[in-house]
Amino acid sequence: MRRSFPTSTSRQGASDLLLPLIAIALLGLPLRTAFAQTDPETADDWRMPPMATSMPMLPPLMRLRPSVTPFLPGEGVDVASLSEARPGSIVDLADGDTLALEASLVRRTIRGRTYVMYAFNGQHPGPLIRVSQGAEIVVEFTNRIDLPTSVHWHGVRVENRYDGVPGVTQDPVRPGGRFIYRVRFKDAGIYWYHPHHREDIQQDLGLYGNMFVRPAASDYYGPANREEFLVLDDLLIDEAGLYPFGKEAATHTLMGRFGNVFLVNGEPDFGLEAKRGEVVRFFLTNVSNTRVFNLSFDGARMKVVGADIGKFERERWVSSVVLAPAQRYVVDVRFEGEGRVALTNRIQAIDHYLATFKPRVDTLAVVEVSEKEAAEDHAEAFEILRENADVISEVDGYREYVDRAPDYELELTLRVGDLPLTIKQMMQLDTLYFPPVEWNDAMPMMNYVASSREVTWVLRDQGSGSENMEIDWRFQVGDVVKIRLHNDMRVLHPMQHPMHFHGQRLLVLAQDGVANDNLVWKDTVLLPRGATTVFLLVLSIPALWMAHGLIADHRVAGMKMVFQVE
Repeated sequence: MRRSFPTSTSRQGASDLLLPLIAIALLGLPLRTAFAQTDPETADDWRMPPMATSMPMLPPLMRLRPSVTPFLPGEGVDVASLSEARPGSIVDLADGDTLALEASLVRRTIRGRTYVMYAFNGQHPGPLIRVSQGAEIVVEFTNRIDLPTSVHWHGVRVENRYDGVPGVTQDPVRPGGRFIYRVRFKDAGIYWYHPHHREDIQQDLGLYGNMFVRPAASDYYGPANREEFLVLDDLLIDEAGLYPFGKEAATHTLMGRFGNVFLVNGEPDFGLEAKRGEVVRFFLTNVSNTRVFNLSFDGARMKVVGADIGKFERERWVSSVVLAPAQRYVVDVRFEGEGRVALTNRIQAIDHYLATFKPRVDTLAVVEVSEKEAAEDHAEAFEILRENADVISEVDGYREYVDRAPDYELELTLRVGDLPLTIKQMMQLDTLYFPPVEWNDAMPMMNYVASSREVTWVLRDQGSGSENMEIDWRFQVGDVVKIRLHNDMRVLHPMQHPMHFHGQRLLVLAQDGVANDNLVWKDTVLLPRGATTVFLLVLSIPALWMAHGLIADHRVAGMKMVFQVE
């Protein structure tokens, strides 16, 4: 967990970069390459992506279109016949209970405009599944959307055949089809469920929901007045409505699909109420395709207590938490005085065209704190930063691996095919200045035309040279494997990468040579551009499992592998 990332790394002044950019814009080079040859009847169906007003519309780029057909859900469906999406509900399930879960088309109204989207059980987000640690539930899933799909139980160490990965653990569930999942919750923590088939479309359009596993110990966390579950997302909308996706292949594969409308629990204007002095425990989940959030509660003190799969060794005061796609954090916040407290996303936005960085603050939600005092005062307990002896004791068994050499090394890199010369030239200029994390889409015209037909994101085993699904890693149950991940900076557009390993737990030991002095069990790790991260993968469940990048458009563009646990 980091409070913030550096603003930028610069090898050249911004003014030096403007001249070549302007020259490229004025050249107007012929760009109708094979890359841009969509069907003539559908090419004009693509419209320019939404852009910041400060970004110039470069003529050469305006001529380009993606090499795939635009797709939006519900073609030919009478929108009025669809049910309006409802707010997410809480479903409490006991050991042995059954949940009927249905993915369907819904009508969604956002700021007065109506769209066709997807939902689990007609809800945005899908139902919050709340269970006790150790429980097993049955999920009877039905697919009522217009694409094949599945359900992945992210971070939950389930039996392999229920992991929800088409082509690895199951066949995709066709429209109208059903699949029975059995999900056992071994570990306390906050998790989420989502599709694992064209999630660049389905997840972005609303197929996601939380799972909360109540700890067996009543004093697992410190005291709080109540708990709130916040699911953070963004949605790409322009004047014509939802911005289309690629039908045959994913678009936006350079940077991933950033949205321009923020959603908290499915709402663009989310609000909460709190009492003066109340301590609220927030379970935060990032379900966006691409965006990394830097979250703060302005004017309220916050301490981080947990992450993906449980508690940290030690609680810490923080000014913000950085939340990559699929990551979860647990934070306690005390609202000391009455008034409005904003949940904000504070970033340094980059403009690649003008070579500038600008601070940007977006309000995601507002907490209205009343003058009424909390029924129970937890101020004294809130001031204590707890040291969790149970976590320290469990982690102690793995400290012997800290100084051991890595067993495997994996490089995260990029291979670019038939991209137009102009885009390649501009991207080469782009690498002259870069932030460790790309907080915003700073080159939307180049980004949206690059599909997974032209862009391949690569996981490369440094030992064998094998890539993506050709990698052959084999382990035994009980193995503790030390893995070194390196995020290659020498590519046409270096990018941060959240990485996820299915079915197991991991401990992040160090990043860029700096040891991690506060461990927590995780299933997802964020690698900024150029970063090197070392972690332990603890193998506990046999079968064939997937590992992949968590920018949805990058995973569809190849960034995935499997590993065998025997």
